[in-house]
Amino acid sequence: MTGMGSIGVAVIGFGWMGRAHTRAWARVGHHYPELPRPELIAVADDVPGRAAEAAGVYGFATATTDWRALLGDPRIAAVSVTAPNFLHREIGAAFAASGRHLWIEKPVGLSAADARAVTGDVRVAVGFNYRHAPAVARAREILRAGGIGRVTHAGFRFFSDYAADPDAALSWRFERARGGNGVLGDLGSHAADLVRHLLGEVSALVADTAVHIAERPRPAGATSGHQRGTGEPGPVENEDWFGALLRMRSGARVTLEASRVAAGEQNRYGFTVHGTEGVLSWDFRRMGELRIGDATVFVGPGDGAHGDFQPGAGIPLGYDDLKVIEAGLFLRSIAEGVPHGATLADAIAAAEILDAVTESAASGRWVGL
Repeated sequence: MTGMGSIGVAVIGFGWMGRAHTRAWARVGHHYPELPRPELIAVADDVPGRAAEAAGVYGFATATTDWRALLGDPRIAAVSVTAPNFLHREIGAAFAASGRHLWIEKPVGLSAADARAVTGDVRVAVGFNYRHAPAVARAREILRAGGIGRVTHAGFRFFSDYAADPDAALSWRFERARGGNGVLGDLGSHAADLVRHLLGEVSALVADTAVHIAERPRPAGATSGHQRGTGEPGPVENEDWFGALLRMRSGARVTLEASRVAAGEQNRYGFTVHGTEGVLSWDFRRMGELRIGDATVFVGPGDGAHGDFQPGAGIPLGYDDLKVIEAGLFLRSIAEGVPHGATLADAIAAAEILDAVTESAASGRWVGL
């Protein structure tokens, strides 16, 4: 594909993830020049001054505090939805209904029902960025080719300490109405997507959840990312940790665990998969490496999208590169009219797994999917 022209984009919500999307929009043409060229048309954020600052730094043509004002803007063809989780359903559904393509961050709302509500004749990409790591792509090829035999059992762990400090601010992330099911939607959605991406569908699960820090101080003002609070304490309403045992349709067994309060565990995301003829494992903190048995393999241009960024093995990619890969797949989906990368169907399937975790934790029973 050449000469695809340009495409007007908007970014809704300009916290850390809004910045990550914007940087990806700015870079995607460097790595995928054959795709439509993004034009930064508009940015929206309800925090006073934030959208105007974003426009000044990144070059958006329009800045507003009200995303609804952009629904009628004919210059906008694609939208990044990077606002807090509780807004994803409303924003996503409104722009999809208006005919705009969506690059929407996970989770798509607070439940599978929220994700299903985003409908329209548009392309939808979902921010499951870890599946795009070149080492994960190589692991998927190995598994599909039977490279470690029949998969018998696996462990997926997403541990972080961003909320391990009891003085971390009681932001929207810790409220049931705005943050949904806590670490399930935040880190668990990524983990559930990786399980499906690598091993297929889940048939049943049993799970438990916990809140380990019951109160946190309220923030002094608007938050972006993870900051300390200075106000009066308030209750944490959603999950800090969850663990689940999954039965896969293939017959394999999987342990799935995520925590946002794992002190000393900084973005320890990854998996170990055991088969009848071997084992492979991956750790996001060493993103360009894949352990196959006792050997460490460095991914290279033949693995996933590595060659779109670096010419040789052993040159690592970073987190922002994964978002550029997402942006490229999203643009390719629009240009070709067929899906590439993680889709709304993937978001719904991951959300159904997390809804089942919540149901099982409440009942103490196995839940089928």
